[in-house]
Amino acid sequence: MEAPLLSETVEGAVDYKGRPAIRSETGRWRTSVFIIGVEIAERFSYFGIGSNLITYLTGPLQQSTVTAAVNVNTWTGVGSILPLFGAFVADAYLGRYRTIFFASLFYVLGLGLLTLSAVLPSITPPSCYNNTTSCHPPQYQIIFFFSSLYLVALAQGGHKPCVQAFGADQFDEQHPEECKSKSSFFNWWYFGMCGGIVCTNLILTYIQDNLNWGLGFGIPCVCMIVALAVFLFGTKTYRYSFNDDNENPFSRISQVIVAALRNWRTTPPTAVVDDEGGGTLLLCGANQFRFLDKALVATVSENSEEGWVACSINQVEEVKALLRLVPIWASCLVYAIVSAQYSTFFTKQGATMDRSIGSKFKIPAASLQTFCNLSIVLFMPVYDRVLIPVVRAFTKKSSGITTLQRIGIGILFSMITMVVAALVERKRLQTAIDSKIVDTLEAIVRMSVWWLVPQYILLGIADAFTMVGLQEFFYDQMPKGLKSVGISLYLSIFGVGNILSSFLVSALDNATGGDGHDSWFSNNLNRAHLDYFYWFLAGLSSLGLLFYLYFAKSYVYNRRYVV
Repeated sequence: MEAPLLSETVEGAVDYKGRPAIRSETGRWRTSVFIIGVEIAERFSYFGIGSNLITYLTGPLQQSTVTAAVNVNTWTGVGSILPLFGAFVADAYLGRYRTIFFASLFYVLGLGLLTLSAVLPSITPPSCYNNTTSCHPPQYQIIFFFSSLYLVALAQGGHKPCVQAFGADQFDEQHPEECKSKSSFFNWWYFGMCGGIVCTNLILTYIQDNLNWGLGFGIPCVCMIVALAVFLFGTKTYRYSFNDDNENPFSRISQVIVAALRNWRTTPPTAVVDDEGGGTLLLCGANQFRFLDKALVATVSENSEEGWVACSINQVEEVKALLRLVPIWASCLVYAIVSAQYSTFFTKQGATMDRSIGSKFKIPAASLQTFCNLSIVLFMPVYDRVLIPVVRAFTKKSSGITTLQRIGIGILFSMITMVVAALVERKRLQTAIDSKIVDTLEAIVRMSVWWLVPQYILLGIADAFTMVGLQEFFYDQMPKGLKSVGISLYLSIFGVGNILSSFLVSALDNATGGDGHDSWFSNNLNRAHLDYFYWFLAGLSSLGLLFYLYFAKSYVYNRRYVV
């Protein structure tokens, strides 16, 4: 067999047998469609559990509103932090393909056990399906359920940071046509992700609320089995990226930190000569974190004639790039706290309102989350084709606005969302008072559930700005060998934000309840004060926006200059 021409191979990529990847036989759209399909199935399955989880916890598992909200936020938070571990495993050891494969197996196992916990009569008493207050599930059932639930979170930790990066690996950035296709891939990937979530909110939530929880959990399990089969079907046509130096990117980072600590008494250099290019190199933001520049100095140990090997300037700048992301990461946590409410308290609000369509059909409260994703799908073309060209005419920038500006606009929209949510909740409470049903736990407030739609739409627009902006920002600003980690860092914002939301809800519940008084999160929402909580989050968002603007203004983008 003749060796392929150099122009026919893709630099930095191999095929499934480890040979240089041939451009015409691997990658591009014919393989990326498999990956987009896997992403649709994964989002369908994950949100098939998460979107309506609070209903299952307060129904069959008979948990209080506060406990259920805390459990949902904690599970979502852990599931969004675990991608840091998954990205580490993928970038340092297994690679993205193997990580996706093993994560998919864990997904199937977790969803299968979750289905089992909901269908076996010996595990779930029949009375639990009727959501009766007399049903108190045994402790072993709860342990079995949450073990299965966190196995799904572990699976997402390996799946989420690798799928998008692996899909992007199918396009060669150095090839003009494939570079354009790669940009389109990100658009279709996000479109497919939202499409999977919309299907979940329209189909699975109805099945779970009106038919059977076992079926509602079993369908995502079957979906992930099919997704795994589709993913494996494309194995022979994928492109697999690799590092030429085979150096662990995490060890490069640790070497800089250790070297800087060892050289803490030395004076950092003012300029560094590039061994490859022969020029003197400086980086934008070189005056930041000057302590790390000490890692560039080769020193001799006091107890040995051997000297410590100096780190390269690229190594040092990789660590600086990571540290520059920390303030942006931290200042976006409030946005994540706000985002956590749409799958918990927004859903519980909807469950107390009139959800009838016609005389017989009643929409599930969780299905209103569809408006959040629909607003993203509908707004993105307007943003890309209308808003950006208009803004570009004023800013003279090809992107119209920077990623940091885009993120800031989304945070502003999230603050407005909380203001609208507080006003709507005040209206709902007043309607309950006027109808004299405040003390009736199961009473339906004579107020249409469509009043909640604006806050879902506003939050969707906020996500279109902030979540997409964060994704692009953390991917672009990360070093080349840590792109999966960049995606996981963006996800970890929402993981930590969900956990902070859990602590916040618990603290406010303890502070506002007791002494015979109902807390802000009373099981009887007509006696609760979610409006106060939403006003609190609106104020917190305004403070978070101020901190974000301060750090965004002083942020130095990761660009390299030769002087």
